[in-house]
Amino acid sequence: MNSLEDLCAGRLAGARQLRLACGLTEFPQEIFDLADTLEVLDLSGNRLTSLPSDLSRLRHLRILFGSGNPFTVLPEVLGECPRLEMVGFKSCRLDTVPAAALSPRLRWLILTDNAIDELPASIGRCTKLQKLMLAGNQLRALPDEMAACAGLELLRVSANRLAALPAWLFALPRLSWLAYAGNPFCASVERLRLGGEAAIRIPRADLALGERLGEGASGVIHRAEWRGAGRGRPVAVKLFKGAVTSDGLPQHEMAACLEAGAHPGLIPVLGRLDVEESAPDGLVMALIDRAFESLAGPPSLASCTRDVYPDGAALAADAALGIAAGIASAAAHLHRRGILHGDLYAHNILHAGEGRVLLGDFGAASFFAPDDAQLAPALQRIELRAFACLLEELIACCAQDEQLGPQLQALARLQLRCADPLPECRPLFAEVEAELARIVSLPVRVS
Repeated sequence: MNSLEDLCAGRLAGARQLRLACGLTEFPQEIFDLADTLEVLDLSGNRLTSLPSDLSRLRHLRILFGSGNPFTVLPEVLGECPRLEMVGFKSCRLDTVPAAALSPRLRWLILTDNAIDELPASIGRCTKLQKLMLAGNQLRALPDEMAACAGLELLRVSANRLAALPAWLFALPRLSWLAYAGNPFCASVERLRLGGEAAIRIPRADLALGERLGEGASGVIHRAEWRGAGRGRPVAVKLFKGAVTSDGLPQHEMAACLEAGAHPGLIPVLGRLDVEESAPDGLVMALIDRAFESLAGPPSLASCTRDVYPDGAALAADAALGIAAGIASAAAHLHRRGILHGDLYAHNILHAGEGRVLLGDFGAASFFAPDDAQLAPALQRIELRAFACLLEELIACCAQDEQLGPQLQALARLQLRCADPLPECRPLFAEVEAELARIVSLPVRVS
């Protein structure tokens, strides 16, 4: 965090990044003194309602955050900034997105948690767009012109008013991560899933919360002791925040966790907390062995849609194959139960060596009818593109293993099939499971 005092005193000369959160009601003109160097500007959490008409003077600006300010109109001047490629205006009061505000250079656009009911047709000119976050708005449709956004990889449209997913969506060659829960078109399917009546109800008094294990956009996870029927069993408890996230609504995440059922590649859910007035919803889950760790870190501002692995990340061939097989099996299980994970990423995968894996984070999960002969396979093949990205990364991590031989070649061929730019040509996870079993049985050395 920078201070306005330092900015005005010229002590930030040469800065490439600037973050100000000090109750600003007007754009500080001193920011223009950084025009020769400034690339990232974060003005989130202020009280701004407009940006200066000459913002394009910041000719090196690539990333601009204005979240948490009371904007009602996305500033048109954004479209004039010559290098701007990432824009984030989450949780403002936006109800209007002018055509001029959307630059064809955009790669990443975040408009989560606003009141937008329509997008301009000009978004179809954003052919470089990779990541589009629109959860928690009032959209009734997506412009047909978006069919031209062939580079789009991640789309969040949960908690809107969409009457249907457009047909062109399923032809996008790179779409991999999709979240759409909480829209009218899937309400009938969700009504059958959201109650969670079959889940064990656990009294809050039976749980003693301990240390915080982690926190995400949708909630906080604590270590806890289940003293009631659990007889002192150590567990993990996730308490949901209740507000809309970049992926969607926590209630859909909780429902997906409960509906996912038992599978070796999923974290076991033991029950849900009893409902209490003014108390957050919560899930009680098995406590994961500390040997498990995240396979990768989440995407960075630079990588946009791809996970970030530690420098020199390497996997043995059998471990990489085990991870691929375990995740394919978990995804196939979810699809059979009518659940699209929506966030099948390495950073949501825990592994503990020898190919042992757990797929977590259901924040972007959506429901579908498994017996819908058209929609079900089309949705599943979107998730196959995400799996293709994972396979590509696993292959890169084990490419130095000289014993991989024909297995690496077979895995690479499978990766290409899962990444086919024609979605209808991709296999489903049931076929991928079988193919991975065959690959695992191949000899590790070329004879």
